[in-house]
Amino acid sequence: MDNIFPKGAPLPEQFSKYFIGTAYLKMLTTAGVPIGNVTFEPGCRNNWHIHHKGGQILLVTGGRGWYQAWGEPARELHPGDVVEIPAEVKHWHGAAKDSWFSHLAVEIPAEGGSNEWLEPISDEEYKKLA
Repeated sequence: MDNIFPKGAPLPEQFSKYFIGTAYLKMLTTAGVPIGNVTFEPGCRNNWHIHHKGGQILLVTGGRGWYQAWGEPARELHPGDVVEIPAEVKHWHGAAKDSWFSHLAVEIPAEGGSNEWLEPISDEEYKKLA
């Protein structure tokens, strides 16, 4: 998969333990608004998680992937899609089974903001996605 931003290194253990499969991170900036290029290998996805106080914006740059908010159907993602994730919304995102997937993760700064990592999306639920 071609990507205009560098793929980066595999996620360090402190984050990779919340992913099924391998994902890569290249921070593009940490000044002001942190923005990272996240690349998922086919089938890789992160656990359900919540951004407390601040939210997140995903700018899809390559491949095909999925985003799902708790209680809502999964949304298929393609380059050019934008996902606005408000604070306190339980969600997950990751690659399709058969495609690499990349997005820019834009963290919305908030005083006292944090991420809460939760359970993985079940293989049963993930395998239902096309």
